[in-house]
Amino acid sequence: MDATLVAIYVLVLATFVGFEIINKVPPTLHTPLMSGANAISGITIVGALAAATTAETSVSNILGGLAIMCATVNVVGGFLVTDRMLQMFGKKR
Repeated sequence: MDATLVAIYVLVLATFVGFEIINKVPPTLHTPLMSGANAISGITIVGALAAATTAETSVSNILGGLAIMCATVNVVGGFLVTDRMLQMFGKKR
């Protein structure tokens, strides 16, 4: 079987499984799971930096740069949401 076809099968199955898992998460667990996702995005940034280290323009450099951009937006947004959530539990001024 072609490797591209196997990759498409894995992507489609992972999409369905991920969707079902996320739908089953209760709202009280959403914020801790998002903090874990931020940690994973931080690891993604390190991996993308490793992929985009050469000086030549190639597909891996372009995809690495795109991955760095998306993971950084995810990490910053996650920290902003977490900070906002923590402010809800702080003392009222």
